Amino acid sequence: MIRVILGSKGSGKTKRLIDLTNDALKSEHGNILFIDDDKRYMYDLRHEIRFVDASEYPAAYKCSAKEFLAFICGMLSADFDLSLIAVDAFKKLVRTPLTDPEMEQFFEALECVSQTHHCNFVLSISAPEEEVPEYIRKYTA
Repeated sequence: MIRVILGSKGSGKTKRLIDLTNDALKSEHGNILFIDDDKRYMYDLRHEIRFVDASEYPAAYKCSAKEFLAFICGMLSADFDLSLIAVDAFKKLVRTPLTDPEMEQFFEALECVSQTHHCNFVLSISAPEEEVPEYIRKYTA
């Protein structure tokens, strides 16, 4: 399952994502990973959640959608017990425009990865809903 949290800058997306990730400890039976573009929110997460500062990894920071998918797949291959991956500041990490066909392919591939590896994904995307393509809107809650 993929879930997307949309909203303009300052609308509370990160707070919602952090709360959702912390609450997931009650229901997820595997490991939880939180990926962000810096360490700012590291201490807002419960200690059981693995925090990754993507700016420390060139393949995951200011990269293409294909590169970011490879980064996520690398995480999944290193930890078979991942059941939730939360990604904050998605547009800062992935520089491929949301309207680019490569981004649509990313979401299709992420859906396949989610089903194959039984791992859920939650992404926060800083954009108003009306500016986001339909293939992403279908994942909003």
